[in-house]
Amino acid sequence: MTIKDAPEEWRVTATSTPFRGNKTSVRTDDVVMPDGTVASRDYQVHPGSVAILALDDTGRVLVLRQYRHPVRQKLWEIPAGLLDVPGENPLHAAQRELYEEAHVKAEDWRVLTDVYTTPGGSDEAVRIFLARGLSEAEGERFEVSDEEADMELARVAAAELVRGVLAGELHNTCLAVGVLALTAALAGDGIESLRPAEAPWPARPFES
Repeated sequence: MTIKDAPEEWRVTATSTPFRGNKTSVRTDDVVMPDGTVASRDYQVHPGSVAILALDDTGRVLVLRQYRHPVRQKLWEIPAGLLDVPGENPLHAAQRELYEEAHVKAEDWRVLTDVYTTPGGSDEAVRIFLARGLSEAEGERFEVSDEEADMELARVAAAELVRGVLAGELHNTCLAVGVLALTAALAGDGIESLRPAEAPWPARPFES
């Protein structure tokens, strides 16, 4: 048996959107279950996101610390952002986010992994890139606001981040998945075996 996720869509008899926010909304679907009954499912409709594990030549990962109001914590994270434009190329979005949040550019880009963050309650899909060959971006720094205005930047050894994840000290999904995936890639077939940056992404189709 091949262990692989597969597309499937159960019949929806009714749908509504009781809440619409600035970037996301909440949808309620009445879904036909296998026994023929109908169950109501509420979930967040999300445009999708990209995240970047930026790895420098010394094995350090670029991380930032940002306040996250829903969990009332300042979390260490990797650069990330929304796919604001439908059909937007995720690589272009990732390059933009790395520039805006860290004023950094990268020469080598690969897909590290694709994840659904909370598939029981949201359709958010995230593509996590591995970026290498880092250097300072040219031009003016992007002007940040709100929570991003209070961000701290650091470069931390990947092994130290893995230790923090396993110790329960670091909780951001993209950081945790990213550093653990990097560790697995390095211990397995190597970074060169990762998918190219423009690999298809069925969860969020895009144009090259």
